[in-house]
Amino acid sequence: MNTPATAELPVVVIGAGPIGLAAAAHLVDRGIEPLVLEAGPTAAAAVREWSHVRLFSTWGELVDPAAEKLLAPTGWAKPDAGGYPSGGDWADDYLQPLADVLGDKVRTGATVTGVSRSGRDRVVDADRGAQPFVIHVAHADGREERLFARAVIDASGTWTTPSPAGADGLPALGERAAADHVSYRVPNLKDPAVRARYAGRRTAVIGSGASAFTALATLADLAGADDGAGTKGVWVLRRGISGSTFGGGEADQLPARGALGLAAKAAVDAGHADAATGFRTAAMERTAEGRLVLVAEDGRRLDPVDEVIVLTGFRPGLSHLSEIRLGLDERLEAPVALAPLIDPNQHSCGTVYPHGHRELSHPEQGVYLVGMKSYGRAPTFLAMTGYEQVRSVVAALAGDTDSADRVELTLPETGVCGGAGLYDTPAEAEQGAGGGCCGS
Repeated sequence: MNTPATAELPVVVIGAGPIGLAAAAHLVDRGIEPLVLEAGPTAAAAVREWSHVRLFSTWGELVDPAAEKLLAPTGWAKPDAGGYPSGGDWADDYLQPLADVLGDKVRTGATVTGVSRSGRDRVVDADRGAQPFVIHVAHADGREERLFARAVIDASGTWTTPSPAGADGLPALGERAAADHVSYRVPNLKDPAVRARYAGRRTAVIGSGASAFTALATLADLAGADDGAGTKGVWVLRRGISGSTFGGGEADQLPARGALGLAAKAAVDAGHADAATGFRTAAMERTAEGRLVLVAEDGRRLDPVDEVIVLTGFRPGLSHLSEIRLGLDERLEAPVALAPLIDPNQHSCGTVYPHGHRELSHPEQGVYLVGMKSYGRAPTFLAMTGYEQVRSVVAALAGDTDSADRVELTLPETGVCGGAGLYDTPAEAEQGAGGGCCGS
């Protein structure tokens, strides 16, 4: 098989989520052919899995400028900039129309199983940089395909690789065996089957971010409903409760995010959830009745629960990049130059200054991890940060270094970002009573 000339090839974008589609829009705007490969059956497949969750970014922060430019000739009406969409709104009212405009530049049901240099494995140096990238794709119909690209932008996110309950970063003993009673997502209590799973039951929520806030608040709402008598939450934190535990509150520059933390605090204050602090989960044990007992590393045991919701963050899936020379931080699994800027021990999403192609580069030139994928294990991501990333990366690929190096974004300055928000009514969200995630 003859390898095509690199300059004639498209830029392959992995993932048709918010950042991947924005990357494609910027490529089109620069006159560069994109090819977006999405593993799911539709564009924004991951966002649709949390369609019930409301974001705590407004529409004005969730629409990429290049994407808006691409959509404008179609008669697309931009939603009210001050509104807080749900994940479903974001997918239906913006991401799907954007994918439709891109047309056959977006392929769904296409899972990238490997990326390499054509004819060069990870070890080979000779003439490496002159070779195009080769992408192995498994299609939903069982076909396998090899595609070639001039560059690769991986915007596949971290949604499919949630972190486990074990405090050591590994699954707790018994966690896999308890899979029928363990979830790694904020439950959609509007779904009757999901609601029945948690109604009247005792549920442990493991985690300390916005997703955990959301789960606590929604379980508290269920406890107060006619069908929710007996519903109880157990909030499992690896650290203690302090003044910063519930986020920025009323001082948060993203009001809906601040309201989310306050809603979680209200759930605890009202007695709908008990807190187990300094609890580092080591094991999940079954009782004779089939319930679960969480055991800490220090030997403490919690009273039995019926369900466990693990919301301890996400991590990047890197197996398909095993033949690519990546420069990743040993702790966060983020690009080496970016890692110090997003370290959650030092930064919130407001203190991460906008960054671009230089911080996102790797020893393998022409490969970029963007969006949530670029943040590795850090939970500090904002969607508009991802839009700035791809603007810079695409400018660099187009040879416009001045634009690629220029910062064109100002971020809010307060709070810790990450996780997901409340599913509420649009009216409540506009009043700051909602919540939501920074990005997908």
